[in-house]
Amino acid sequence: MSATLPTGLLVSALLKRVNDAGGMGMVRARGEPSSGAILLILNDNNGNTQLVERALGPTGQPALIPTGPADASDPLARESYWQRRRARDPDLWVIELDIASPERFAAETILAS
Repeated sequence: MSATLPTGLLVSALLKRVNDAGGMGMVRARGEPSSGAILLILNDNNGNTQLVERALGPTGQPALIPTGPADASDPLARESYWQRRRARDPDLWVIELDIASPERFAAETILAS
């Protein structure tokens, strides 16, 4: 039997790690603290943006699954997407990270639990 850490704790740890490494992490929308889903807006230092969501992968283990509009670099499409998702799921956390290798920080923090 494995215990899962509360979502709020995972988000706090992720934001602390990113900020301590010289990046910037921010909560765009606060979700349910114990078990809300997490949608990540990942901005790397090269100007690339992607949206991923923590979900079960094909092996049944937690994974970062690509999601969102076809062109995640389009700010209007990106904002519209996460706001529609949030309207359907008020428990959803929306977190934005600006740092080199944001997917690595996310995977090491929120998938390791």
